[in-house]
Amino acid sequence: MTVGTDGWSGDAPFSYTAKRFAETGDPGIVWEGHKAGMEAAYCEIEKLTGLDALPPSGFTISCFPANISGASAGWTRAVALLDD
Repeated sequence: MTVGTDGWSGDAPFSYTAKRFAETGDPGIVWEGHKAGMEAAYCEIEKLTGLDALPPSGFTISCFPANISGASAGWTRAVALLDD
């Protein structure tokens, strides 16, 4: 599965997470979205732009990632293919 967001992460903003952590002391709330890959393989694409230009349906997204040796992340070219 692949998920995409126009934000910096699929996780809650770190300022919010830090506040919750200070209140609860629960380390399980830190980077919750990133832990999803422990349950099932997935790819998260962050900081996408132009999503507001897409129609509500009728398109397919193709992603062309850069493979960076030794890295856990890299950039991708995400392309929307509109249905006829």
